Amino acid sequence: MSEPQYDVLVVGGAGVDTIVRVEELRLPPGDSVFVPPVYDYVAHTGNGVALGWHALGLATKFIDFLGDDAQGRSVLDAYATRGLDFSHVVSPHGTPRGVNLVDPRGRRFSFYDGRHPADLRLPRDFYLPYLERARHVHLSITGTNRDMYDDIRRIGVTCSTDLHDWDGRNPHHRTYALASDQVFLSAAAIHDRLDEVLHAIVDEGRARLVVATDGADGCHVLVRGDAKVRHFPAVRPERPVVDSNGAGDAFVTAFLYAHFEGRPVEECVLAGSVSGAFACGSAGTHTEFIDLPGLRAACARASTAATPASADTTD
Repeated sequence: MSEPQYDVLVVGGAGVDTIVRVEELRLPPGDSVFVPPVYDYVAHTGNGVALGWHALGLATKFIDFLGDDAQGRSVLDAYATRGLDFSHVVSPHGTPRGVNLVDPRGRRFSFYDGRHPADLRLPRDFYLPYLERARHVHLSITGTNRDMYDDIRRIGVTCSTDLHDWDGRNPHHRTYALASDQVFLSAAAIHDRLDEVLHAIVDEGRARLVVATDGADGCHVLVRGDAKVRHFPAVRPERPVVDSNGAGDAFVTAFLYAHFEGRPVEECVLAGSVSGAFACGSAGTHTEFIDLPGLRAACARASTAATPASADTTD
């Protein structure tokens, strides 16, 4: 195989989000309510991971389906402006969309349209040339990429995924959980079974480490070979929290950036936490990304202020 051209290949997860700012995340009385201006943003999880790595200076390739529609054209325009290397296959089903409700504390609830059929797959002759030139591949859980794992193992590159708010049971997510080397997920749906789910991912699959992010409560990490899950507190955001959209993707990119450098888990967690907190300081989805000098400086300040990477253990 020739020398890899891409540090990272991100597969799946491009789309457009509509952000609606609401007073609280519950249905108000009546049948209508005035809200602040509603905006569309190029978004979704693969978009956040790809642009996050691009901002950190990694040679990044992003591939996906995209509709031949207004939303698809906005995605292409945004990537051309940012200089992100993106290639796509036209989907007859259009560009995926989401509607996110965001409250004054920055918390959000997302409605994702999931318009791609369950059996839609990226063609092998499309993705394989990019996969063969990558050092690492990140697979969004869109389903369109789930047949790539055999080629990933054959070529011998590492791979990661983000399961988002997996309940620990849904078989769609489980495919990604057990086939990836680095696995990320939210702790939101598994608090009462957190240790059980993290251990199952490691014991039954290929994962070298699993990270469950937990918002303001930090994150939980299990490394293969360790008996216990470790808890790490969150860092204090340096900017007011206005929108949590994209924070998880920002955590993944900075954590894995440090991991690629061979940093210990404590430093990877710190980098991810700082990047996630930074993302919460900008309105909208994936509108602002921390760069490498900014990440280094913020990590140094966070270490000095509260040594957040010192871990405790949870049974």
